Amino acid sequence: MNPWIHLDTAQIPGGGELKLMQRGQDYSIMSGRIELMNSRLCGSEVALFKLAWAKLAEGKAPRVLIGGLGMGFTLRAALADLPKDAQVTVAELVPEVIGWASSHLAPLYGDTLADRRGRIIQGDVADRLTEAKPPYDAILMDVDNGPDGLNRDANDALYGLRGLANLKRAVRPGGVVAVWSAGPDPAFARRFSNAGFNVTEHKVGASPSGKGPRHVIWVGVSR
Repeated sequence: MNPWIHLDTAQIPGGGELKLMQRGQDYSIMSGRIELMNSRLCGSEVALFKLAWAKLAEGKAPRVLIGGLGMGFTLRAALADLPKDAQVTVAELVPEVIGWASSHLAPLYGDTLADRRGRIIQGDVADRLTEAKPPYDAILMDVDNGPDGLNRDANDALYGLRGLANLKRAVRPGGVVAVWSAGPDPAFARRFSNAGFNVTEHKVGASPSGKGPRHVIWVGVSR
């Protein structure tokens, strides 16, 4: 078996680092010894968009915010299905992750970056939530491995009571907020519902076939 090759290292603002690895046509992003994402296991990232879009009542010029770029699978799923008048904004905290989209990971992105409906902004998705005027139609959150992530201090600001209040203000009534998680979190599911959302929970396979490790996606429709 071919060995993994270390392509690049990214410093996470506030501490920590990410490593981009490649083996043949497969790519992996690591935090220490923990694999955060793998290009072969993109099923739940695609489902994050598709489950949210299925709940969203159709309207003109939908505005979508994605928290976390990763390897771009959620962005590509959105651009594949959204209408021509849609606007998709991705907020990514780590500058190098954005750079990888047009360099090391260009084979995965194809012509995604040329699609005028999408734009990638370097910065904290929390800032996009507080500046959401007008509110978004859908917000898709895939940050720090989910509500019970690795960087708990920063995570609390997104998935705690204050973060959920920000999400509620940043999405229109009847709009959708979808949250990706590496695993179950009953306490978060209760907080999400209590924050003013009708919430459904979905267990989704990590691979495109729906098999492999099971991840959790919560889809909340704003009341």
